[in-house]
Amino acid sequence: MYRRLKSYAPCFSCILCLLILLLMISTNHRIACKKPNIIFILADDYGFHDIGYHGSEIKTPNLDRLAAEGVKLENYYVQPICTPTRSQLMSGKYQIHTGLQHGVITPEMPSCLPLDDVTLAEKLKELEYATHVVGKWHLGMYKKACWPTRRGFDSYFGYLLGKEEYFTHKRNGSLDFRDQENPVWNYNGIYSTHLFTQRAQDILRQHSQNSNQPFFLYLPFQAVHSPLEVPEQYMIPYWHIQDKFRRIYAGMVACMDEGIGNITQTMDQLGLWKDTVLIFSTDNGGQIYLGGNNWPLRGWKESLWEGGTHKVSLFEQRSSTSPICASFECSG
Repeated sequence: MYRRLKSYAPCFSCILCLLILLLMISTNHRIACKKPNIIFILADDYGFHDIGYHGSEIKTPNLDRLAAEGVKLENYYVQPICTPTRSQLMSGKYQIHTGLQHGVITPEMPSCLPLDDVTLAEKLKELEYATHVVGKWHLGMYKKACWPTRRGFDSYFGYLLGKEEYFTHKRNGSLDFRDQENPVWNYNGIYSTHLFTQRAQDILRQHSQNSNQPFFLYLPFQAVHSPLEVPEQYMIPYWHIQDKFRRIYAGMVACMDEGIGNITQTMDQLGLWKDTVLIFSTDNGGQIYLGGNNWPLRGWKESLWEGGTHKVSLFEQRSSTSPICASFECSG
């Protein structure tokens, strides 16, 4: 039987509240505090029951470790589909105030996050942050003014749309893969989760050579959105799963978790953890018809039940010689 977990005020705004307070503290107390590096990892269509610490059959040791060492947000809400959630994160506004509440942006739509809305990246640039996005944008692409490089990000590597093939990087037969604003053709056959992980690691290494400037790394993985594709070795531990979609999906989750582990290992090697806040979230509920599992919640991606909106999130900030955060209350 599905059940509806007791809910309180939606907590997606609490993530933004946390970021803003961290920046206010570090800006207003320059001697005592240091501006934190911020890494925001966003999974796509990730089910509530598909993370290890929720009892999933899918193993996620790296996310489990981050949750054990950090803070799990168990009453955490997002929008039921992709673009509305992403617009809310980037603008700090509910999607009804950006006009993006009705659905996702498709290739033919002349729509994007309103150009007069100041983005999170633009606000961080005002505070002298280096800003990077690696992965899936999906906030509009019909003109270049909508692209992430025109919305406050210093660098961009990934997809402008929302449903590309993982190995060919095409959508409906057309390539949708850019480095900055230029199409890239030489990654055919390389799995996108691996590409995004490697680029994120490269950014961390570059930053370690200029550690006086804080950075914001926004990493919206394409995983685990359809089409369901993954290198075969990630499915080997899940051959016992009878449902084909679920089996591939499990491999995709495992690959994403491995990528997050590689990123955090790079942070350890470079000594970046002491000044970094890492946040993990998902954009909406799992698609139960394509491998996702939101148990014990009723519903799925696109539904207004808990399974579409009540999601997984966690954040971690390890000890630092310079304090970069403080206790606070955030109510919706």
